[in-house]
Amino acid sequence: MAGAPVGGDRPKRGKGGGLRRPKRRISILIDMTPMVDIAFLLLIFYMVTTVFSMPQAMEINLPPKTEEDEILKIKESNVLILHVDEKDRYYWNVGRDLPIPMRSDSLRTLLVDENKANAKLNTLLIIHEDARYESLVNVLDEIDLIERSFNANTAREFEVELRDFLDPRHDRAAEFKAKKFSYRYAMAPWEDRDSRMIERVLSLEGGE
Repeated sequence: MAGAPVGGDRPKRGKGGGLRRPKRRISILIDMTPMVDIAFLLLIFYMVTTVFSMPQAMEINLPPKTEEDEILKIKESNVLILHVDEKDRYYWNVGRDLPIPMRSDSLRTLLVDENKANAKLNTLLIIHEDARYESLVNVLDEIDLIERSFNANTAREFEVELRDFLDPRHDRAAEFKAKKFSYRYAMAPWEDRDSRMIERVLSLEGGE
């Protein structure tokens, strides 16, 4: 038992105190054990119930290993190219067209419109190594959001929940597969020709 005595010291009798007898103080012992128990119980409670910040992860679908060495031939007219330079500026073009500067907040509209216009569209992401990582995350987030939105609308047409529509073990999985939308995109390293192309675009636009 942990405790501390309080009081109990007999006061000294001062001069001129007379014959009056001073009152004797009662000794009190305060037990600190319950307070310590409660403190530890609260500490354990908050440690167990507190939700810590979980590490953020991004899911990226990679092709099977058997297909890594295969080369897919795609028409240039079916390739949408997105450039992000070292200053996090966005550009887009189709095939061999000259890139067009664009605002980052119009990225979703562009991707949706181009995919609706061309069902065989493939997107190629070319991001400068000095660009912020946030730029890559923003593009991938938009792609994931568009894919989920397309599939959610299709799921409503089938009158099923989105999780059932995406479930490969569902009874109607074979029927859903034909209507399921999977955004096709790839990434390529930034090369010198990309820098020259962007410099040309900026010179035509009167930029840096």
